[in-house]
Amino acid sequence: MTIQQLFDLSGKVALITGASRGIGEAIAVAYAQAGAKVVLASRKQADLDAAAERIRAAGGEALSVAAHTGDPAAIAAAVESATFTYGGIDIVVNNAATNPHFGPMMTAEESQWDKILDVNVKGYFRVVKACVESMKSRGGGKVINMASVAGLEPEPMMGVYSVSKAAVLMLTKVLAVELAPFNIQVNAIAPGFVKTKFSSVLWQTPEINEALLKLIPQRRMAEPDEIAGLAVYLASPASSFVTGSTFSIDGGQLVGTPIEF
Repeated sequence: MTIQQLFDLSGKVALITGASRGIGEAIAVAYAQAGAKVVLASRKQADLDAAAERIRAAGGEALSVAAHTGDPAAIAAAVESATFTYGGIDIVVNNAATNPHFGPMMTAEESQWDKILDVNVKGYFRVVKACVESMKSRGGGKVINMASVAGLEPEPMMGVYSVSKAAVLMLTKVLAVELAPFNIQVNAIAPGFVKTKFSSVLWQTPEINEALLKLIPQRRMAEPDEIAGLAVYLASPASSFVTGSTFSIDGGQLVGTPIEF
């Protein structure tokens, strides 16, 4: 294979959750540029339609389907729509997430725990379960789970979210082992702080933003398209012998606090 072929997604169909903006949209755009047909899923149809139209305007193929990952019936309907339109699914990007609690873990309500774990962990499982038979029938597939550095090290005021992302890392490993016989590779990306609407409270609050930047050797947050390149690699033939792994993209945050000279 040439290097171009290794990263070519032509003929592949990718389902991306949380795809109407931020990291999800950036990955969808990159996949479409690499030749994939992309199926965009999130809760709000209008936002999805706008993202899909942007991809089509740039020459890509995109289908938008409103689906909440907390609703198994909605996920099944999205997969059915993708299969009817494009013939099946080869790639899944589990990107949809929520975090209704910001503060010390002891202040979290049971309902907040339930919501976070249902969307961030069980939602990922639901999507994979709904797509795995299609992947098997097409000779294999790729699953990319969006985790977080918060799943590797505790993030202040984000304890429940950190627990959910740690669970995503183990879910990735378990699925990698169980799905390997079907030529399905399962990996995780663990971004650091990325400048998105989801993280807006962190970068729009000056005192929080200043404190966070002190933790990052590169002294900035990532842009969503800086996550997309790794997502293309993990969806492409180039990663055919990579499974059960977690890749951090964090500007050096996990390496340690920046040194001032």
